[in-house]
Amino acid sequence: MNTEELRQLGEEKITSEDIFDGEVLHVKKDIVRLPNGNSAGRELIRHIGAVCVVPVTEDGCVIMERQFRYPINMVITEIPAGKLDSSDEDRLEAIKRELREETGYEAQDWVDMGLYYPAPAYSDEKITMYLARKLTKGSRSLDEDEFLNIVKIPIKDLVDDIMSGVITDGKTQVAILKAAKLIEYGV
Repeated sequence: MNTEELRQLGEEKITSEDIFDGEVLHVKKDIVRLPNGNSAGRELIRHIGAVCVVPVTEDGCVIMERQFRYPINMVITEIPAGKLDSSDEDRLEAIKRELREETGYEAQDWVDMGLYYPAPAYSDEKITMYLARKLTKGSRSLDEDEFLNIVKIPIKDLVDDIMSGVITDGKTQVAILKAAKLIEYGV
């Protein structure tokens, strides 16, 4: 980050108060000093972090999940993903575990596609995105509170579904579009 921009735009924490401490989310209310010297409140969510993957088969299909999401009361189509077990967990090992547990697939070829911040205005959650290829199918082992269906969809159809608004999950949109571009470039 540009040091001059940080000086011009940065905010400095003055105080911090815990509002809620849950298993996944930790909510805080901070008071910050603004660049002009005034203070303001910031409510934010601290998150341990997550990983996601676009697993692509040899015939150009993506292993996708259909799952119910309680906050929006809908079944949606998503790429495999999961939260880290700890903040220092190796992200590649975490997504290998999630892919195997949720879909039964393992991959030989992994490409790190970078970070995605789903809601930086109020959360520090960061999701590391991967592309996985050279897949082999095994058996899955879902957590006892996980219920999802696996579907294979051609990546070109997923790009169309993203552009037409059928796929609405943010991490899925970003990761699929990045993976499609990487595949197009021969990465």
